[in-house]
Amino acid sequence: MKYPCLVPKQFCTTPIHVSIESEEINNLGMPKYVLELDIQCNYQETAKPVLTAEKKIIQINGIALFCGDIAPNIPILSSGTVIINGIERQIVTGEKARNPDGTVNYCRLNLV
Repeated sequence: MKYPCLVPKQFCTTPIHVSIESEEINNLGMPKYVLELDIQCNYQETAKPVLTAEKKIIQINGIALFCGDIAPNIPILSSGTVIINGIERQIVTGEKARNPDGTVNYCRLNLV
């Protein structure tokens, strides 16, 4: 059975540079696998005020959605950086949304 893609490719129009690090480390203490991609995504961002002792700061959070599996060799998307709209952001969480048959429908990266 073919499952519909929940993030259609025609809506992925924002260019993004993604650097994903694996959870495994090599004998030098560095990430074992690093994946560098220049692809298109569907990017949404939100802003919220964060109160600090000095003053209020605006924190911008973003979500990058990708059609299919962007990192088939890396089982978990959990850390790394992206450059989007000329700004470098950190990957806070990553998700591979799966179909009932186990294939990856879309990937989601939560950014700060």
